[in-house]
Amino acid sequence: MNHLVLDRPLVVFDLETTGTDPATDRIVEIAGLRIETDGRREARTRRVNPERPIPPEATAIHGIADADVRDAPTFRQIARSLERWLEGADLAGFNVVRFDLPLLEREMRDCGIDLGRAGRRILDAMTIFHRKERRDLTAAVRFYLGREHVGAHSAEADVAAAAAILEAQLARYDDLPRGIGELATWIGAERGEGSERATKFTWREGEPVFAFGRHLGRTVGEVARETPDYLRWLLQADFPPEAKRVVAEALERRGGGQST
Repeated sequence: MNHLVLDRPLVVFDLETTGTDPATDRIVEIAGLRIETDGRREARTRRVNPERPIPPEATAIHGIADADVRDAPTFRQIARSLERWLEGADLAGFNVVRFDLPLLEREMRDCGIDLGRAGRRILDAMTIFHRKERRDLTAAVRFYLGREHVGAHSAEADVAAAAAILEAQLARYDDLPRGIGELATWIGAERGEGSERATKFTWREGEPVFAFGRHLGRTVGEVARETPDYLRWLLQADFPPEAKRVVAEALERRGGGQST
């Protein structure tokens, strides 16, 4: 890479999966490009049998159907080889922080393997894109309507612009659903609502940190020490299984797994 200085290998990777929820969905294809510090590159792509039917809506996106992976190895069969290939490398990709990495971590953990995320540096190109390229209403008016947004932050002007942008988007993209219900479903899927449900925590120096609610920004371990009843309540609430696992482990480490 001409513009990135590597002091250890970097693996750029992407997953195709059975769905959009990192807590429950399975990998059907994994591709990676390992870049060594001396510039050598090795690319690998492997289809994976998810041991469950691939939903038609997922096949419609990535083109991989049940027949394509029927004779492919399961993730458990390739996990150790993948672990060795990723050894010593930092990780990169597009939207990997919210989706690909949590899903890969869970698949590895199910095989008894710790991906070691805390010891790796993660580069997410989507984060750079969102931070460097304006994505506000003024930018959308310029892109879709070809004009400047006169009266920005005036409620009336912003409403008119939003309506015009929505109409321009529907005219521009023939594949967008025209019905309100279908379009709302499409927007929800593209926004990664399954990923949002599963991604309840961020990570700070290897410790899970609340990314929602009244304990936003506090580590789960800290909350386990000070208000374990809140964590016990989360275990009984409608909470993603993967997030419950994080909570249960924190309670167990603090000796607070049983109600008092």
